[in-house]
Amino acid sequence: MKVLVINCGSSSLKYQLIDMSNEEALAQGLVERIGINGSILTQKVEGKDKYVVETPLKDHQDAIELVLKSLVDENHGVIKSMDEISAVGHRVVHGGKYASSVVASDEVVEYLQEIIKLAPLHNPGSIAGIKACKAIMKTTPMVVVFDTAFHQTMPEKAFMYPLPYEFYEKDGIRRYGFHGTSHKYVAGEVAKWMKKDITEIKTITCHIGNGVSITAVNGGKSVDTTMGFTPLDGIIMGSRSGSVDPSIVTYLMKEKGYSAEEMNEILNKKSGILGLSGIGTDFRDIRSAVENEKDPKAVLVMDIFGYQVKKQIGAYAAAMGGVDAIVFTAGVGEHAPEIRIRALTDMEFLGVKLDVEKNENQNIGDGMEISTKDSKVKVFVIPTNEELMIAKETLALV
Repeated sequence: MKVLVINCGSSSLKYQLIDMSNEEALAQGLVERIGINGSILTQKVEGKDKYVVETPLKDHQDAIELVLKSLVDENHGVIKSMDEISAVGHRVVHGGKYASSVVASDEVVEYLQEIIKLAPLHNPGSIAGIKACKAIMKTTPMVVVFDTAFHQTMPEKAFMYPLPYEFYEKDGIRRYGFHGTSHKYVAGEVAKWMKKDITEIKTITCHIGNGVSITAVNGGKSVDTTMGFTPLDGIIMGSRSGSVDPSIVTYLMKEKGYSAEEMNEILNKKSGILGLSGIGTDFRDIRSAVENEKDPKAVLVMDIFGYQVKKQIGAYAAAMGGVDAIVFTAGVGEHAPEIRIRALTDMEFLGVKLDVEKNENQNIGDGMEISTKDSKVKVFVIPTNEELMIAKETLALV
């Protein structure tokens, strides 16, 4: 069975075609600048040259048609016809009321349109991708996999905000959490590494990329997470502020005359690593500024980053009454030993002993343990694979 995984943004589309018999990606690609001048598809297939197509794409349906055409291309594709695609799994950031993946029925799509206000930057592109696939692949079953679903096991004490209760009842304001597919995947992988049943262990999963979230996973279930009503909450991120005093927002609006839209822009796109350093959102540029220029703002960013991750690990260990494993994943989590060492130094009191030499190893492959043999809490670096997780969820439903 082959599953096509689709991850749509507002003007982009990432995809993978996965053979579920061996869980290997047959092809993966990216379509950029949908609806914008300079639309381009880039597809990679093992053993073949990179396939690049530059052609106007007015909308997501055009993009999906190009993806399918590329997959069946005689010279650059990996299948002979669309009939080989048994199902399509769609990543959607915000699932609202849904606590698990669902078949992409018309009713589901209608509900996702109703909750666009909960994720205005992410959900519209996903909905466009679902509609495009349904229009082209009329008989192929489709599944929607939500970033928020894994966190629906959080108890009320973790997801409720101390606001007037009517905001929760009438407006759905609560902690939803995000990156759920990634957290679920690496928590499962940790259990395999430890050769234990996932129901027996307490894990803290650190998804650290341009977006950052940390989750407490107790017995395989999310019991708390740092991202909240939106992906803005929590730890410092590439261009997002993470948690700040809410009064800073109203203060700046009053004193500087910023509108709600301008404040939203500042908090989401001009803060975080970019805002503090003035360098950019790419952590590799921050590392370079520290190593080559000893830039004090870049050093400060690293220190803040590591300190916030350390605080959250301590908080979640307390919330779960202990921790058996800590795992780092995503771009920065997998490739920035500087952050891991800042987060885990002086944590022996918690039972964490970091192997400094292993931590510096960049050849992580399918994953590696970076704690010492006598560390009571095991620490891992494991590459996330959200696409495979989406394909598994899709396979389970269809």
